[in-house]
Amino acid sequence: MSKTTLALFDFDGTITTKDTFAPYLVRAFGWTRVSCAFASLGLNALMVTAGFSTRDRFKERLLARLFTAVDYGRLESAGIEHASYVVRWYRSQALERITWHRERGHRLIMVSASLDLYLSPVARGLGFDDLLCTEIERHGSRSTGRMKGLNCRAAEKVRRVERLLDRPLSDFEVYAYGDSEGDTEMLQCSHYPSFKPFRK
Repeated sequence: MSKTTLALFDFDGTITTKDTFAPYLVRAFGWTRVSCAFASLGLNALMVTAGFSTRDRFKERLLARLFTAVDYGRLESAGIEHASYVVRWYRSQALERITWHRERGHRLIMVSASLDLYLSPVARGLGFDDLLCTEIERHGSRSTGRMKGLNCRAAEKVRRVERLLDRPLSDFEVYAYGDSEGDTEMLQCSHYPSFKPFRK
């Protein structure tokens, strides 16, 4: 019996031509506040570069600095606005490949370290069956400034997919598309890995 086919897509740099995370922060909080947040974490950034800390830890601190106690509805509104803006950054070849998979009945799963606040409308608009990404925790009407679970990158991408399917990826025929070291494990678990595939 043939295996179910999965198509796993990273978002930033794979489907898009550029990063979408920082532009969302600017849209939600303004350039001045975002610049100050990054500046205040300059030492942490140097520690990441030197190998004494991790990108995940830096992201945790950045999100805590910006998102703590912020009205969640305002973050969602900024996310909807951002989702409508980033369409201009889509790679045409990536869109063609998404359509190719959809026409063949493959299960489309977006797996990204970017935020659910704008990836939810993005994934719906692109016709993905599932979205696995970094989520912002909320308490009542406000953001806590913490991630819900882990940052969705590297090995966490594979764990999220297998948790969604309740089966190992080896039980499926897997296409995977990514563009950075954060996609390495996902690409390694696929039968048809594509690294930076949609760049002319």
